[in-house]
Amino acid sequence: MSSSQQSLNPLENAWKQLDIAAQMLRLDPDLHEVLKHPKRILTVSIPVKMDNGHIEVFTGHRVQHSDARGPYKGGIRYHPNVTLDEVKALASWMTWKCATIDIPYGGAKGGITCNPKKMSLGEKERLTRRYTVMISEIIGPRRDIPAPDVYTDPQTMAWISDTYSQIHGYSIPEIVTGKPLHVGGSEGRIYSTSKGAVICAREAASALKINLKNATAVVQGYGNAGSYAAMFLQQAGCKVIAASDSKGGVYSKKGVDAVKLNDHKNKTSSVVGFQGTEKISNEEILELDCDILVPAALENVITKKNASRIQAKIVSEAANGPTTPDADKILAKNEVLVIPDILANSGGVLVSYLEWVQNLNREHWTEDEVNKKMEAKMIKAFKDVYNTSKVKGIDMRSAAMVLAVGRVADAVKTLGIWP
Repeated sequence: MSSSQQSLNPLENAWKQLDIAAQMLRLDPDLHEVLKHPKRILTVSIPVKMDNGHIEVFTGHRVQHSDARGPYKGGIRYHPNVTLDEVKALASWMTWKCATIDIPYGGAKGGITCNPKKMSLGEKERLTRRYTVMISEIIGPRRDIPAPDVYTDPQTMAWISDTYSQIHGYSIPEIVTGKPLHVGGSEGRIYSTSKGAVICAREAASALKINLKNATAVVQGYGNAGSYAAMFLQQAGCKVIAASDSKGGVYSKKGVDAVKLNDHKNKTSSVVGFQGTEKISNEEILELDCDILVPAALENVITKKNASRIQAKIVSEAANGPTTPDADKILAKNEVLVIPDILANSGGVLVSYLEWVQNLNREHWTEDEVNKKMEAKMIKAFKDVYNTSKVKGIDMRSAAMVLAVGRVADAVKTLGIWP
């Protein structure tokens, strides 16, 4: 993480975004204060027996922000830089994301401060199962449903599902989403975040009268979300000219084959060194001249320091919180259409919701059924936000937040404060 990322507290960014929406909505100050704070925070110390016999103690969090519109929903991330403030910010963004896409969920988030890249599969399993036991009293299929996030995956979710089920004595697959297909996962879930970001980019391109067949795209962060986004953009006719991961980036004016680049990354653990490309830094990749930029890594990569040099016409935020509030102002002034994270990457939680519904009813839908439901919901959500931005003369993030905060505030007001 760069020094600029470390100096920016994501929770402060989340509060600033809420403040802006509250002002636009003329929200009651008391209600604003309620929405600012998570309903529940659980921090646990997780002792894990490492492969060498040594016991290491990790810190884990589960933050439940709001359940006014439905059960808490949110991923669990494993990362060396996980902090409680970051998890609180991500939990609130989940609340707004679920409200933006208009599904009956509230927001939550989990995180463990660890370096999964330096842990064996057995160590990660023991960490996951212990953490699950320690948060088991506050999660549940109708209370709080976790999902994968940074450096967690379907296998992590399978361990959580099994651990929770063993505690209760029967199979409860609906406790988590993002599971492997053969243990209750949904078709299309693995690429849903990326597909949603590309559907939004496609709708934005249509609104701006940009022909995708002639468009260029850049993907910053070539993990699961970034690699699938690049492949979907390529399928839509875009030329992917650059991509990057934590080790650096690659650039080719002629374009790179997104599928072959993914194969190269799987073999070498990085996009760097892909044939026919030149090396480029993660900082430089953001500033390339392109039609569509997809930030798909960590938060705070577009800041007031580099925002004026962003040349993309559309920024579709596959990552959570990649743009700071100061940067938003600069991008809006420069007429860059930013599709905010709470809309752009909501495809993940949308298909998570569809997985949960399938699990509750013990059904399994086809990939086509899932994709049709997702497409319709994403297009409607994009149009809701885009129309709000046009009617109110505000940027897309403000429009999404106004919609989302308004929906959650209405729920809180209607339910009341009890006891």
